[in-house]
Amino acid sequence: MGKWKDGAGTLTAAGPPTAAGPLDVPLEIAASYRARRRGLLGRDGVPGALLIVRTNSVHTFGMRFPIDVAYLDRSFTVLSVVTMPPGRLGMIRPRGRHVLEAEAGAMAGWGLRRGVRVRVATDGG
Repeated sequence: MGKWKDGAGTLTAAGPPTAAGPLDVPLEIAASYRARRRGLLGRDGVPGALLIVRTNSVHTFGMRFPIDVAYLDRSFTVLSVVTMPPGRLGMIRPRGRHVLEAEAGAMAGWGLRRGVRVRVATDGG
């Protein structure tokens, strides 16, 4: 992907082992400094996932709910998935280029785990 901008899109994941095929998940993209900084702060939940581009670390200070965090490399391969309760500072992932955030437990249902590659499509291209 070239130039990122705030908006919506779709995350395509492998799905759990019992799934018949790939799963499409609604995606919000945070690319601007302001959107990346805000993330999921002040929200009570998230429909689907939030992709924060150009980052390799997140925190959950000020969050209202626990989240799953998937660290992605430049080819959108999952480096690791962790669940973070509110009030935590995540470790920096040196090879990480992007971060996916979702409500705790969601990523297991999407089949996201280390080594899985996801696809991101932005609305409008």
